Amino acid sequence: MATFGERLRASMDAHGALCVGIDPHPQLLQQWDLTVDADGLARFTEICVEAFAGRVGAVKPQSAFFEEYGSAGIAVLENTIRAFRDAGTPLILDVKRGDIGSTMAGYARAYLADGAPLASDAITASPYLGFGSLTPALDQARESGRGLFVLALTSNPEGFEVQHAVRGDRSVAAGVVAGVTEANVEASARGILGSIGLVVGATVGTAVQDLGIDLAAANAPILAPGFGAQGAGPEDARRVFGAAIPNVLASSSREVLGVGPRVADLRGAADSARLH
Repeated sequence: MATFGERLRASMDAHGALCVGIDPHPQLLQQWDLTVDADGLARFTEICVEAFAGRVGAVKPQSAFFEEYGSAGIAVLENTIRAFRDAGTPLILDVKRGDIGSTMAGYARAYLADGAPLASDAITASPYLGFGSLTPALDQARESGRGLFVLALTSNPEGFEVQHAVRGDRSVAAGVVAGVTEANVEASARGILGSIGLVVGATVGTAVQDLGIDLAAANAPILAPGFGAQGAGPEDARRVFGAAIPNVLASSSREVLGVGPRVADLRGAADSARLH
């Protein structure tokens, strides 16, 4: 079975380095003339599946916008995951889970185990209880051929308070990248893209260089929010990611979804938003 890294690389090569964020917040549902409830949510995701399945490098539903409708919203999320899986489009579930011990193992089974109703190709994860706290998810991803995207340098303005902090001779963010690099050693030896990725915002400026981080050495897919509505463009990508740019998956939500709900318009916006 191909690893997540291999599947993602194939999809990026075939459809471009764009991850469309599926973020059905209430204002967007209203903008699309949909009801702000589980029925409107279901119609929203049906349109997104029609527009993007088999046409973009990956999609990234934000779990919070489904959870707020309770079990009905989770049912819509399950259907959305299934539809993109059937189309062969890698799906990264944005849940940012991070906990310890048996609790992290429970999250890992919920999102990364074969047969789980919410099983996704990959999830976002927070390492800020210590990188080692992610071990159950790393193990589960390895066992099932799935992936993680670990928060390293995020685009929110408060992120530097933790991520730039220095402990010993390196920053917290550098320690996260070191953990991901180690997790991808086997893939690096095989010459394939690793399945454990990083989240690095395209708007972090010179932080990668300032903190002495070698993103290319991590051999990690890099999920990069900050493009489109947040202002980052191709020049920012080259400056932030340097030699790692072939592994960068640009994440865009508002710029693409804002043109909906017509499928043709959504597809056109996605075509324009591809990084490479």
